[in-house]
Amino acid sequence: MHDAPTTHADDRADRAAQETASETTSEATSETTAARHAARRPLVAVIAMLALIVVQAVADPTGLLALVGWSGAIPQASAGVWPFAPYLVFVPVVLGVVWWAAVRAGDRFWTLTAGVVLAVLLAQAAACLVMTWDLAVAAWAAGFVTAKAVPAALIVAALARWFGGPTDRRSFQRGSIWPAAVIFAVLAPLLAGLWWTGAVYADGIPVARLDRGIPSMLIAVVLIAGATALCLRWMRARVPGVLGGWLAALVAGGLVGIVQAVVALIVDGGFAGDIWPLMAAYVTVADGLAFGACAGWIVGVSAVVTDRVLARRGASRGPQLVAASVAVVAMGAAFLLPGGDAASAVDASTSPPEGFLRAEGSIITDGAGNQVLLRGVNVNQLVDFYQHQPDVPATRPLTEDDYASMAEYGFNVVRLNLSWSALEPERGTLDPEYLSKIEEAVAWGEEYGIYTVLDMHQDGWWNGPTEAGTACRPGTEEMWGYDGAPEWATITDDAPRCQFTGRDISPAGDRAFQNFYFDTDGVQTAFAETWGELAAEFADEPMVAGFDLINEPGFGETAPVTTSHQLGRFYDRAIDEIREAGAPQIVFFEPSILWSGLGFDTGPTPGFTDDDNIVFSPHLYAESITMDRDLGIPPIVSIERQFALAQRVADLYDAPLWSGEYGYWGDDDDVLARMNRYADEEDERRLGSAYWVWKQACGDPQNGIGPFGNALMMQECETGGDAPPKADLLEILSRAYPQSAPGVLTSLEAEGAAVDLAGTTPDRGCDLEVWIPGAAEPDVEVTGIEEVETTEVPGGWIVTGCADGDYTLSTNG
Repeated sequence: MHDAPTTHADDRADRAAQETASETTSEATSETTAARHAARRPLVAVIAMLALIVVQAVADPTGLLALVGWSGAIPQASAGVWPFAPYLVFVPVVLGVVWWAAVRAGDRFWTLTAGVVLAVLLAQAAACLVMTWDLAVAAWAAGFVTAKAVPAALIVAALARWFGGPTDRRSFQRGSIWPAAVIFAVLAPLLAGLWWTGAVYADGIPVARLDRGIPSMLIAVVLIAGATALCLRWMRARVPGVLGGWLAALVAGGLVGIVQAVVALIVDGGFAGDIWPLMAAYVTVADGLAFGACAGWIVGVSAVVTDRVLARRGASRGPQLVAASVAVVAMGAAFLLPGGDAASAVDASTSPPEGFLRAEGSIITDGAGNQVLLRGVNVNQLVDFYQHQPDVPATRPLTEDDYASMAEYGFNVVRLNLSWSALEPERGTLDPEYLSKIEEAVAWGEEYGIYTVLDMHQDGWWNGPTEAGTACRPGTEEMWGYDGAPEWATITDDAPRCQFTGRDISPAGDRAFQNFYFDTDGVQTAFAETWGELAAEFADEPMVAGFDLINEPGFGETAPVTTSHQLGRFYDRAIDEIREAGAPQIVFFEPSILWSGLGFDTGPTPGFTDDDNIVFSPHLYAESITMDRDLGIPPIVSIERQFALAQRVADLYDAPLWSGEYGYWGDDDDVLARMNRYADEEDERRLGSAYWVWKQACGDPQNGIGPFGNALMMQECETGGDAPPKADLLEILSRAYPQSAPGVLTSLEAEGAAVDLAGTTPDRGCDLEVWIPGAAEPDVEVTGIEEVETTEVPGGWIVTGCADGDYTLSTNG
């Protein structure tokens, strides 16, 4: 029997079946391979991020430069949530979002880079949120890790690209663009929170804030809408879904920051002897990225929802959606805009009594219609410093002769540095002997016409040095102790006392500050109560100008949560204690040590207190002890610019500006030139200050032990006696100035005994007092001033008179 013959049709059918089976097998294999590759990329990205976190934690001895730091401190459950937030919140969030970004945006290097930046910023915001439970602070704080987020993102994206397997660069339908962009932009002023505030944002920079005026806000809204639409057009074609819109918002925020930086370069002085524009650009971009990261989900959700609505109802609905969005948010903005009748009134019952200095608007006054300039020096002779050698004293005795000498230079204020460790060596009890020393100093000041600002001083948190047997990690070194808190208020959680680039970056010091900010064991509460007790001792002393709550607060481990939110919280508590104690004096408040090191900082959150008798008191050390000089780079902030930045921040607080410290330019040949520049700027702005420092002992840990104590009044270390004072600096510091001026000063220029000043007063005032240095009686010319008298005093002359309306006074020197 023979088989049936095979036809060509049968052959074709067999071949077709084989090809179909082969294609099916190939497609299945391809899908399996694609799925394997799709899982491989996020796995590589997550492993890379986790490895980076571990490597940084090991390599960074301070824990400040790493994404998640470990400084050697052992987290304590009794401290609350904050010690665990970096590990139990930041790490899971960053790894989860990195996985999501790698799955959805991992086919392209730049989209994945944006995704990892988003992950780091969101993780930071989440960790800060569980520390503070303040959404505005947490969202704003996200931008502060931009310098960590961007390098980390580039590394993780590169590793995922190299080791994540083949990529499938698909393109997607862009879908709607403008509705989501407009919604995001018009909501921006209502979501502004703490973004776009501070020293960086000069007038003229477009900012999406209701409090910056309608023109600025509208320009910023248009800018955000345009940048978001542009980024949506690019990103949605590459990354689908909500993540595509979210990443578009993130990148758009960065673009807006770049535009703001360009505008700032034009309106804020450009590169005027410093590199401030670069720092400003970093801040504006960081703010924009944080805004995009924390609010960008609105864009992602809006874009997806709009797509679905348009798919159901037709594309013609697009313009209607945009119009509706604008209308809704415009009504919301109109509702939230401050009204013309909302001016705040000052409760007269809270004003200090007659004879006490007070803050009024942007100036310090005496309450009798006179502006007061407080110019003088810091006195550190009551500080409880660490003493490195038993036979070399850390301080010099404070005597009445010091005050007599300061008065001869025309100084009318002393910032008297105190130590909490000496004031309250045992918790809950103020040391009566130390209190008597403070009272004696205040009395000497009163006798010589010198106001006192009581300053609770600290450097490095406390005066403990590196403990014997401590093994400092590479990159850090053993350190001396300095001054500040008592031992009972120092909680380091076993972090090593080892310094990194200086006393202000020490794992133990940072952890001690962190515990203070979060009130571990009631330490912050105790300090605030101590201020109440100290203020009560001087509540009736009008020559106590005020209280400086803490010198150069450290940044702890989680700036700006610590340096802004938590610092403001402490200030508010301390002010409440001071007022409850019946003390009416000015409260001087400082930004963190970052201001002294960088030339600017965030400062406490605006509105941290409802007390209006406050003065903003940063330390204006530009071109001195700032980081740029340590690194040998051009100034981050110039001597001149620092005044503008400080005034900008003071205006945010609606408070006067007073520099609690400046100087310390070392032994460089240009010291006098820098000092003269500082003096010129201070006069032009009619400001006061306290120079650092009057006397410094040879054993002062800030000075080291050398041939001389570095201060205005020098000490010869070999004999312990006096060396010649710094006459050249004292000549500049003792220049002529109005100690009291009726009304408000409108101009001031001085050099030595020569002075030209102008002011204006609505009412006749006879409290004009102008200091003129030197032995020669000054030749005084005035307009608008009557009853002019020139009285000789030790070291110079006091010119007095009665002013009415606009007035001027000049001397020829």
